[in-house]
Amino acid sequence: MGSAQLLDCTLRDGAYLIDKTFGNNTIRGIIRGLVQARMDYIEIGFFQDEGFGEGKTVFRNSADAARFIPEDKGVSEFTVLADYSRFTVDCLDDRREDSIDAIRECFFKHERYDAIAACHKIKKKGYKVFVQPVDILGYTDSELLELIELINQLVPYCVSIVDTFGSMYEEDLRHVYSLIDHNLVSNVKIGFHSHNNMQLSNALSQSFLRMAVGERQVIVDGTISGMGRGAGNTPTELIAQYMVSKLGYSYDIDAILDIIDGYMDNIRSKCIWGYSTPYFIAGCYSAHVNNIAYLTQKNTIRSKDIRFILNKIGAQPRKRYDYDLLEQTYLDYLQSDIDDTATLKNLRSALFGKAIVVIAPGKTASTHSSQIKKYIRTHNAIVITVNFLHDSIPSDFVYMSNVRRYRYWKNSPEFSNAKKIVTSNVMSEMDDNQTSIISFARLVKCGWEHLDNSTIMLFRLLDLLEVSSVAIAGLDGYGFRSEENYANTTLELANVKENPTALNEEIEAMLKDYLRCRMHNIPITFITPSRFEIILE
Repeated sequence: MGSAQLLDCTLRDGAYLIDKTFGNNTIRGIIRGLVQARMDYIEIGFFQDEGFGEGKTVFRNSADAARFIPEDKGVSEFTVLADYSRFTVDCLDDRREDSIDAIRECFFKHERYDAIAACHKIKKKGYKVFVQPVDILGYTDSELLELIELINQLVPYCVSIVDTFGSMYEEDLRHVYSLIDHNLVSNVKIGFHSHNNMQLSNALSQSFLRMAVGERQVIVDGTISGMGRGAGNTPTELIAQYMVSKLGYSYDIDAILDIIDGYMDNIRSKCIWGYSTPYFIAGCYSAHVNNIAYLTQKNTIRSKDIRFILNKIGAQPRKRYDYDLLEQTYLDYLQSDIDDTATLKNLRSALFGKAIVVIAPGKTASTHSSQIKKYIRTHNAIVITVNFLHDSIPSDFVYMSNVRRYRYWKNSPEFSNAKKIVTSNVMSEMDDNQTSIISFARLVKCGWEHLDNSTIMLFRLLDLLEVSSVAIAGLDGYGFRSEENYANTTLELANVKENPTALNEEIEAMLKDYLRCRMHNIPITFITPSRFEIILE
């Protein structure tokens, strides 16, 4: 029969906000209140190799932590968190009856093998072991199943689902929980540690409890008043109240409220946490809160700018924080956001109501050139090529949003004489006046790794200009062989072949998004064969 328990980690997760320095009286007062509240587990801080100090919730070992453990523990057990990279487990002393009961070992994915070995050592020392894999959504299903196999050999006390970046939806939680529940040995508890970036922490914690009713013993983490970096955590008082009123548990809510009145209001005067739009964006992109702290110091930054920058720097860099990378991406973005009102007006005068043929640089732009020419003649169409000049089809306009492509073509006499539509991120490369400059920020849209796909951005521009129709050539999609990707093999990008399937899927998703979100229902056709024709069916 399943049962649920509650773990409060205010003195650990909340400690990041105040340099881990609550002060001895506050530490003891919060612990006393949590014992009175009949909290199942109380996490009093960290095991670390350094960083100790008076009034801090950082401890060398169990003997050091014992000074904050009350003689009367009530029903509560006591835990600390040991970050694999910050605590040498070989220095751990044996468990003491007058100190902590359990150690929660947290680790990044690349540390998982060594961290599980450390968990074996912790267990041999007599402690209950919680396995806390950071960023569980960063694991593929196969990686998670492999991790569970290692954990089953360990047989820890608990394995936690850690939503490090507050990016989970209920569907994500159910999927991860199901994988773990079906493959983890039955006597190991499952925990859930959530962050409130998308204001879902309390709701997800309730859902997690309902998932396990009658099936698996589970442990939910919370912090008093939701105290924690950035958007904070599941508030202990909220999830405790749910468990009391809906599931029949006996936590003393008044004792928790006394902690809030006695300590948390004062702590709030020294630091800030809680939901905000920037932290919501961090949750959307599974980004470390330090990225948000850095970017929000910019006086002129907008929420959509933060979203673009996090999207642009990439999935792995944003899980940590590289301030130089953030700064450069921010500056590049600022330079690309220009006033293009006059340019749009001029282009609208030239293209409004016209039939347009967009020629992307795919292989079929070369192999099917006769069909393209026939279409252009039949429809008296204006030709816009994307990031290249065609060998046999003259361009009315060359559209450029790729800096490398611009550099490649800029020394060509034909390119110099051509009319060009260029996005503002390319401005630093330009040295002629035959150019209409459009704001890069206007055409780019977040949500994909390759958010600056040139052809998709051109489609958005043509929608703004209200052309009469768009016919597409050369938008073939990508394959593994260089010779099948481009009309001119000198245009081949080295990174395309790494994962062309994923790139094709992303382009298809962007095309579908464009069709769904465009302002004008402009007829669109494919002149040449394409992997993406199916989206028009």
